[in-house]
Amino acid sequence: MTTSKPLVALQLPTDPDDFDRNLRRLCDALDKTPKDAVVVTPEVCLTGYPYDRMEEAAAVADEALTEVIRRAGDRIVTLTTIVREAGDYYNRTFVVHDGRIVHEQDKIRLFLLGDEDKYFRPGREEKMKIFEAGGIRMGLMVCFELRYTEFWLRLRGAELVMVPARWGLPRKRHLEILAPALAVANQCYAVVANSADADMAQSSAIVDPDGVEVRDDRAQRLDGVFEMKKVKKIRRYIRMGVFG
Repeated sequence: MTTSKPLVALQLPTDPDDFDRNLRRLCDALDKTPKDAVVVTPEVCLTGYPYDRMEEAAAVADEALTEVIRRAGDRIVTLTTIVREAGDYYNRTFVVHDGRIVHEQDKIRLFLLGDEDKYFRPGREEKMKIFEAGGIRMGLMVCFELRYTEFWLRLRGAELVMVPARWGLPRKRHLEILAPALAVANQCYAVVANSADADMAQSSAIVDPDGVEVRDDRAQRLDGVFEMKKVKKIRRYIRMGVFG
């Protein structure tokens, strides 16, 4: 059983005109993280939402996934990309570890204010489930999905919930409330990696089960530590009867 593991939230900008540059930036940042870390990266950090270049963005995703799998090694890394299948586009998050994909999940709740519903097919709710990697029971929500408390219930029992995000600046305070609320309600760690673009909220965070946060809008990388004993302790003493 994992007792502790480094946690990293990357808070990176996205150049809308240079997908290759974004991939280089991501790879450079990933290479500097601890070798056995859990690394959460921002939603679609390689491309943003280039609705006039969707086919190109999907092609970049294939190359990027191969490169991230190669570089990840012992790390557990998220990569959220635009994927094309059978003529439709999906906002898909891959979780990679030890040279393979251990989980993949399409965004279920598309953000209507951002016109996501006009360009993407939604994922299926049954794909949102707890999975294990590196000895940790994990769950995943993508950005806007953090608002849906029914998804919190689906992931109750996870020891760590990862949230790749591209969360807008006007709703910055909402993100800062919801992330610690999730960690406290589900008695787990929550790692949010948001975009560092000027019109985004930043507000990336690593939150422990007591709601204690690591947060710094000026940093491109946040570091914390997953401690299994914290999860076990709070679930033992504040018994909610839902974690088994």
